[in-house]
Amino acid sequence: MSQPLILVIDDEAQIRKLLEITLHTSDFKVKEAASAKEGLALAKNSNPDLILLDLGLPDESGHLVLTKLREWFTKPIIILSVQSSEENIIRALDNGANDYLVKPFRTGELLARIRSSIRSLLPNNSTKLNFTNGLEIDYSNREVKKNNEVIKLTATEYDLLTLFAKNEGRVLTHQYLLREIWGPGYINQSQYLRVFIAQLRKKIETDPNKPEYIMTESRVGYRFIAKDNL
Repeated sequence: MSQPLILVIDDEAQIRKLLEITLHTSDFKVKEAASAKEGLALAKNSNPDLILLDLGLPDESGHLVLTKLREWFTKPIIILSVQSSEENIIRALDNGANDYLVKPFRTGELLARIRSSIRSLLPNNSTKLNFTNGLEIDYSNREVKKNNEVIKLTATEYDLLTLFAKNEGRVLTHQYLLREIWGPGYINQSQYLRVFIAQLRKKIETDPNKPEYIMTESRVGYRFIAKDNL
């Protein structure tokens, strides 16, 4: 991929300046918008590879902007907001945001999240995925290995792991995981998820109490990462 273009939609001039410097230094191209109207227009006209979206815009709720973008924009959207409530985070993620960082944020962490999201745009024709610390998923054979040894997973554990891996770096909410693995009737059955996450960690993590792959996002969901991403 050539130099990726990132669209920043944020009404704070200081934040836009910080992001412009940080992103340019990391070889990203940048376009900026200070309002919802300007941001939606730029998104249409410039077709960015990723959008950084603030929720507190002066002319329209960022949640509404996110909903409008997701009517047609399929690339990653990362929320940057001072709104830190669990309700706001879950709402944004369930409405299609790929990630959510609360201001003030660490620029290093933001860049790692951006790189992880950008990787999801790259074509991957491989039937195998290899992660740090010896984890390998072979889709063609529905086989998982750790340090070249086959790990025996149940069908549900395998489906859960591959869903994580295909969304590597992205926060997946409890409701999303329950809906995708067990179906819409189970979105309130969080105990199913806790049990299977615990079982999966025992099988793929070197130390289940200090997970390297399946990270808990408190009260929101889980994130699957390669060790060197964050």
